[in-house]
Amino acid sequence: MKKYLRAAVMCFSMFCAIPCPFHIWDEEARPLMTLFLPAVGLWIGGLWTLVAYVCRWLGIPVLVTAAILCAYPFLVTGGMHMDGYLDVTDAVKSWRDLDERRRILKDPNVGSFAVIGGILLVMAQFALFASIGEDAELFGLTLIPVVSRAIAGLCVTVLRPMTTSEYAGTYRKGVKKSHVAVFAVVLAAASVLGFLFLGKTGFAAPAVVLGYLFMARRGFRSLDGMSGDISGYALTFGELCGIAVFALI
Repeated sequence: MKKYLRAAVMCFSMFCAIPCPFHIWDEEARPLMTLFLPAVGLWIGGLWTLVAYVCRWLGIPVLVTAAILCAYPFLVTGGMHMDGYLDVTDAVKSWRDLDERRRILKDPNVGSFAVIGGILLVMAQFALFASIGEDAELFGLTLIPVVSRAIAGLCVTVLRPMTTSEYAGTYRKGVKKSHVAVFAVVLAAASVLGFLFLGKTGFAAPAVVLGYLFMARRGFRSLDGMSGDISGYALTFGELCGIAVFALI
């Protein structure tokens, strides 16, 4: 039980930029970290919903609210997933051989494809938030990060990692088949509860999953394996797909 508690603290402190009062690192607990990704998503999504309601309650102008809600997921994660999105965009769009694509992935310099991709992503997300109706059910924002992190945990667990990825070492040795079941249950529960309590906004859940899988497949095939950067790349796009459903349906 203590190992799971340590893994939970490690997961929250690594994947959320909100300061964690505990500082723990246990290499043995590392393979268990991803099990708590949906819980991190619930925390992030709950605060996202709260921010949206506060903006509505204060009567903040639509465009300012859109800017706040657009920036929130990038700020609350410390830009971690956006960093993966930019790195993988540069690598995939280079159309070079595998070794060169992997080198570009790890290059700390930002390329033109990353800049263009990042601008388009932020523009799309801002425009979608600016399109949300005044009577929109804002609790849909809680659903999106939960689903995105559940599908991320599932894919990182089942897909073959890149040989240069951190997931190819200690993490893979500690992964159990039961982890897959946990993520599958979370995805199923989030989808069902979304439709039961949010109506048509519940379609945001499958949109997130499909968006994530589309980009994960693209990154996996281009870089010959799964990695944390590819997961961030797919998660960022998957959440954009969920936001699109949330804003437009």
